Amino acid sequence: MNAQTTVQLAKLGESTPNFPRPPRSIDETGLSFPFLVELTTKALFIRGQSRLSELSRQLKLAPTLLETLLGFMRTERICEVAKRGDTDGDVQYQLTDGGRARASEFLQKSQYAGAAPVSLADYSRQIQQQAIGGMSVEHAALDNAFAGLVIKTHIREQLGAAMNSGRAMFLYGPAGSGKTYLAEQLARLLSGDVAIPHAIVVDDQVIQVFDPLVHHPIEDEKAPVERLDRNQRIDPRWVLCRRPVALTGGELTMDMLDLDFDATTRFYQAPPHVKANNGIFIVDDLGRQVISPRQLMNRWIVPMDRRCDYLKLHNGYKFVIPFDVILVFSTNMKPSEVADEAFLRRLGYKIHVGPMEESEYRAIFKRVCEEQGVPFTEEAIDYLIHDLHHREQKPLLACNPRDIVCQVKDFATYRGVQPEMNRAELDWAWRNYFASH
Repeated sequence: MNAQTTVQLAKLGESTPNFPRPPRSIDETGLSFPFLVELTTKALFIRGQSRLSELSRQLKLAPTLLETLLGFMRTERICEVAKRGDTDGDVQYQLTDGGRARASEFLQKSQYAGAAPVSLADYSRQIQQQAIGGMSVEHAALDNAFAGLVIKTHIREQLGAAMNSGRAMFLYGPAGSGKTYLAEQLARLLSGDVAIPHAIVVDDQVIQVFDPLVHHPIEDEKAPVERLDRNQRIDPRWVLCRRPVALTGGELTMDMLDLDFDATTRFYQAPPHVKANNGIFIVDDLGRQVISPRQLMNRWIVPMDRRCDYLKLHNGYKFVIPFDVILVFSTNMKPSEVADEAFLRRLGYKIHVGPMEESEYRAIFKRVCEEQGVPFTEEAIDYLIHDLHHREQKPLLACNPRDIVCQVKDFATYRGVQPEMNRAELDWAWRNYFASH
């Protein structure tokens, strides 16, 4: 590790006081000794021969801990030294014939051979330390996060207050009013970094938590870890990330809200709301799922109330896991059509997102024209609002400007001409967009 990297890691350790520190002993990993032996044996089986430093990077365990495990495995004739180098780090290990037989047995139980997991107790403790309720959103921060976005003042205030509450929110209104867009913009209001484990272990069963589609590691001068040693300030079994945002839509089923056990690999994937812990979980297009909204709401009522969820392994073992997530429901349905009064009381904020004011619609239209390189004229927007929207009684919805401007641009590209915002072009786009004859 060069001097620059050492300084970078030191700064990271100082700037993240709640970030888990690396275990100094096997006991401090929170994992059983037999479990770690199995994990190391599987890793060696997959790698063939491996240096201590390579095993350390794969399993995210310090070389000093691995030396303890490998020493035991050598005593039990599970592994042996294949080649010695100039230093201890250059020593190469491989499994014995007996070790390979043991590895085959271990792989039949579970094929997981990645980063060493963390215990459920350590995971729960870390989630509490970085709880979403510890984050605050003030007026100035909201203005900064939403700078340049056209959002009604009262909706901005509702969103800011809702984020501070840490409670679920319900965005409802007509299709195209911008509910999904607003829900996605809530990520701008998230602050603070969180530690996400690669995996957790429950009853010796591995549950993978880190998901690159949900978790975004902080990539800057903080994190280039070249090797793991006693000077490292952070536990590499965890990844420092931005607060997560998970989104699901019509594909959501009840099964997706439980552990996903892969019968081939013999380990689990965490459900999306667990991956979203310490962040936001957006359920888009509520009402379009195969399951009914009431079924879905009944699934959430206990976790929302108690801030914990109950999951079950395929062997029947049940356990409790933190539920520290802001649920955001986006739907075209009214609150009364979705859930009963008992559930609606637990929905902290019901935020109606409706048609836009004319001034807001004009502002969005002008911005979209600038983004798409289509000349904007007041005459064009006047015609669109007064002659098309009003004549056909179409509400001014947030989605309309982008969709219409892009149609004008697409048609111009097809004809090989520069896009122009005039009545003929708007009429053409309008007929396509609204299937108007």
